Amino acid sequence: MTTSRDQAPSGVVYYLEEVMGTVVIFDLYVEPTIERCVIDSLVERARAILQRADSDFSTWNSESPVSRLRRGCATLDDMPADVLEVLSLCGSVRDLSQGWFDPWAMPDGVDPTGYVKGWAAQRALQVFDHDGITGAMVNAAGDIATRGRPGVNAAFRVGVTDPGSHGRLACVVDVDSAIATSGTYERGQHLIDPFSGRSGARAASASVVGPDLGVADALATALAVAGSDFLDLLDGVPDYEGLTFQTDGSRKHTTRFPFAADTTSTATRE
Repeated sequence: MTTSRDQAPSGVVYYLEEVMGTVVIFDLYVEPTIERCVIDSLVERARAILQRADSDFSTWNSESPVSRLRRGCATLDDMPADVLEVLSLCGSVRDLSQGWFDPWAMPDGVDPTGYVKGWAAQRALQVFDHDGITGAMVNAAGDIATRGRPGVNAAFRVGVTDPGSHGRLACVVDVDSAIATSGTYERGQHLIDPFSGRSGARAASASVVGPDLGVADALATALAVAGSDFLDLLDGVPDYEGLTFQTDGSRKHTTRFPFAADTTSTATRE
């Protein structure tokens, strides 16, 4: 079910959607000329995209297409078009990451989870390319896709949590399109090294910014597992930048990572 909060005087409308085992937040920056029923209709379209992704890709639902594929109860010929698209895109990022992101190396069969949440949020964001909406942000449990601007001459700003101290921000980032963060400081050692098959990560936190949230999400997973050495590879990937933190607070980043110069304004926490 989609829940809407009251419209704020600033022209910001917030919606919450429970999906994919988490809560996705829509922040919409709207002009006074757009009718609320139009906004609600757009949100329903975005909600349907997320729910369809959950239905197709859930590894918890034993009857989802991906679960049936993992068990060997279905073949690629049986898969919906969206599943085939995501698997193809995962293959491209596997090549781009030199194997550090590899859904086919996961236990119990192919698992595109590290790509699909960002992919679905990016698709949902596209719905809000509409007259009367000047800016939009889709926040899928800290993986964030944006379009437009939250205000005149304003950028979306996202605060990255310090993995060594959850109550404070390690930095604030200007986000033009998307940012994804992966790490072990909240969920423990849940990441899998695709080369060894064992759980583990060489960075406490890894963030990637770029034009597409699905790709950023996958590259952030690769960066967390591979560690800061992966930054040299990422520096050569056009339009994507990366940042790693260790638990002691030390950080490394690519040459053009977009740290906010002025961090006095409010930022969304990753």
